[in-house]
Amino acid sequence: MNLTDPVADFLTRIRNSIRARHQKLDVPASKLKSEIARILKEEGYIANYKPTEENGMKVIRVYLKYGPNNEAVIRDLKRISRPGCRVYLGRDEIRRVQGGLGISIMTTPKGVMTGRQARREGVGGEILAEVW
Repeated sequence: MNLTDPVADFLTRIRNSIRARHQKLDVPASKLKSEIARILKEEGYIANYKPTEENGMKVIRVYLKYGPNNEAVIRDLKRISRPGCRVYLGRDEIRRVQGGLGISIMTTPKGVMTGRQARREGVGGEILAEVW
């Protein structure tokens, strides 16, 4: 299956799995999706992720995280830059998400990082998504 926007598909699978209260989900693997999963794990939005192989295809198994009362840690995910409308921000234009309660995920010349890290390092780039 050929996807136009694999990052949006990844975020939608996470969103749907959280709403269905699944513990884990599998997504087709790519380097960009692995980096996004790494950031989500570092920031505490998912419990873990693991690249595996299933039926000869590489997949990323994402383990979702829930709070003590079974509420999801991720409230929502929003795709910002799309293939039809790319959004690039300079280092001074990177804003806080939900008043600092969320994160933005960006691709920069120094790699994939959060908006906070990009501001600290003084680089701009394409803003992929916001998570809160």
